[in-house]
Amino acid sequence: MSKSADDLLREAREAVREVWPDEAAHLIEAGVTLVDVRDQYEWDEGHIPGAIHVARGYLELDIEQAVPDRGAPLLLYCAGGIRSLLAARELHEMGYADPISMAGGFDRWKAERRPVARPPVLTPEQRRRYSRHLLMPEVGAEGQARLLESRVLVVGAGGLGAPALLYLAAAGVGTIGVVDFDTVELSNLQRQVIHATDRVGRKKTESAAETVRALNPDVRFVAHDEVLDAGNVERILAGYEVVLDGTDTFETRYVLNDAAVRAGIPVVHASVFRFEGQLTVFAPGRGPCYRCLYPAPPPPELAPGCSVAGVLGVVPGTLGILQATEVLKLLLGVGEPLIGRLLLYDALDMSFETLGLRRDPHCPTCGDGASTTAAAPAGIGAVAGGARGPDRPSGAGIGSALAAPLAVRPPGGHAGTSGGKP
Repeated sequence: MSKSADDLLREAREAVREVWPDEAAHLIEAGVTLVDVRDQYEWDEGHIPGAIHVARGYLELDIEQAVPDRGAPLLLYCAGGIRSLLAARELHEMGYADPISMAGGFDRWKAERRPVARPPVLTPEQRRRYSRHLLMPEVGAEGQARLLESRVLVVGAGGLGAPALLYLAAAGVGTIGVVDFDTVELSNLQRQVIHATDRVGRKKTESAAETVRALNPDVRFVAHDEVLDAGNVERILAGYEVVLDGTDTFETRYVLNDAAVRAGIPVVHASVFRFEGQLTVFAPGRGPCYRCLYPAPPPPELAPGCSVAGVLGVVPGTLGILQATEVLKLLLGVGEPLIGRLLLYDALDMSFETLGLRRDPHCPTCGDGASTTAAAPAGIGAVAGGARGPDRPSGAGIGSALAAPLAVRPPGGHAGTSGGKP
């Protein structure tokens, strides 16, 4: 026997708890997960602050990704309370323990003059360009607007910086600064995919700017055509939220590390060697810094550059894209950044391994009582989260926490492995 709409609503009310906006406000303050099940155009006109958007039409497909914990209390709302009631019943049948519907919906919430958030307005062209981001609850219009307002510094437009720049630009990072004083060489083109044959001899910053602007006109490209050193690093870093480290000398890495710690700016670091790569995130005040891992550079014979040892061209591409991923995670505040963890990649057996890292309390840059210690900026500090607890003994600092081969091949230990000079 078929059921009428009244039958369905009656059964839903028997299975689902409903609350009015006053009680809903208390639940939101207590930390309930708030889900807006209205359509995209309704969400764009305004929503309750703190809500996540999972449209009713995609609820069954998307809710598990948006809210994986079925035991967490959920508060659903729509425009008037009907769609959220039916959606809550559906979630109850899917195994969610306590889905609640807000009676009266968003219309009642607004009528009572409660807080309303209005998403940033994207142009029709931006909505088309970033449509795949807008479909994701973890990004959406607000996250995309956050990317468009963000400022990222890429140090080195070489093997690591080149692929990272392409994907940061494609993602809509609003301002990208690039530090590189070098010119494009023919040998670069085996891995530095942002450059082209007809640009050999041109400055790398000019070549990178041309590619970025052609890819995404939303991006403001800032060229720093100079050598990064102790005399200019603070000026160059000023105003950026995250740094992507594509440098290729120990001296530059230490200069960048120390200045980033002082400024409280996270650094997404990577290095490559032949078929291998390493990646981590240094977040001041929340995990180790570069000097924690390697207080001093190794002997030159243990750190050959790619011009001596070689590198498979796709390996810096892989690591550069992973760096761009970590940058986007930091900017969006999603996932778990590689803070306090070192990711090891081996292309030959296609393996990934993660080592836990500790901050060295005696580190002269970020250790206890170090004069250069600085708190992370509010916008990124809350995003980065705490460093994962160590899973290896610390011994006499971070270096001894690593496997023996890593002591021989430290992160960034191969001068020139990024394929470009800072």
